[in-house]
Amino acid sequence: MISTDDLQDIINLAIKSIKYPQNPNGLYDPIKYTLEGGGKRLRPMLALATCMACGDNAEKAINQALGIEMFHNFTLLHDDVMDRAELRRGRLTVHCRWNDSTAILSGDAMLTMATQLVMKNAGEHIADVLNLFNKTAIEVYEGQQYDMDFERRDDVAVAEYIEMIRLKTSVLLGCACKMGAIMADAPLKTQDAMYKFGEKLGLAFQIQDDYLDSFGDALLFGKEIGGDIVNNKKTWLLITALNEDKSGDLLKIIHSGNSLKNSDKIEKVLAIYNYHNLVQRSKELINKYIDEAVATLNDADISQDSRDFFAQLALRTTNRTN
Repeated sequence: MISTDDLQDIINLAIKSIKYPQNPNGLYDPIKYTLEGGGKRLRPMLALATCMACGDNAEKAINQALGIEMFHNFTLLHDDVMDRAELRRGRLTVHCRWNDSTAILSGDAMLTMATQLVMKNAGEHIADVLNLFNKTAIEVYEGQQYDMDFERRDDVAVAEYIEMIRLKTSVLLGCACKMGAIMADAPLKTQDAMYKFGEKLGLAFQIQDDYLDSFGDALLFGKEIGGDIVNNKKTWLLITALNEDKSGDLLKIIHSGNSLKNSDKIEKVLAIYNYHNLVQRSKELINKYIDEAVATLNDADISQDSRDFFAQLALRTTNRTN
């Protein structure tokens, strides 16, 4: 199997090669800015790696990989507006550098461009690719709505949270894997196994993301620490702490409104997380989903080298700092 660094190089070169209309600059410059901001490129990497593992070359799925990365970044533009986030990957978010209207409109353009890309050179697979892409897109929107709904609730169950992140995050990783398999003409059993791998990997990835938002290093994470706490985001950490904090102190803190400075709120919530040993427990949950992801590879018709590649990629999720 090719290395992750080589895959990232292929993806970054392809992103730089995207041809945009010259005008209007106000629409396309934020898109270029967003895609040039870097990132892990995990989703397109999964698409290309799966295509190769299933016996084809990376070029076969490059447009589909770009489309998935374009779609992912479209969701970030809109998410940052909804969350009022100021930093993304260590840089100003689009709505802060430009304005809300620009972020929304450029995001809309990215969604259309993403659809065009996943269709490009799909050949006989165009129906399967589009059906998978559109189904995934709707699920991502559903997950985002649940995420917003949960902000107004104090009774969210862990099972509800897991389903929310499955929709908001995991299905796109599953889509990336399955799309790569589709483009390589892999049998349905392998397509489904690789989808499940991406889905389980996505659960681990999102819980790690939530952990880093509370306990990460801002310089490494690329955005301000504690944003989820300030916005009362129902992460696994907050939901678990709410369920176990019999004193009611946590509930008072998250409903304190403007009576607490953001920094004080973050400090108090983190103290409760630490009291309930949620750092260690979140890592155990992440490892559980990583193990489940790796186990699904046994049902895929891919080589042992390919299984090792995906297993190592999954394990990196538990050690990432951004």
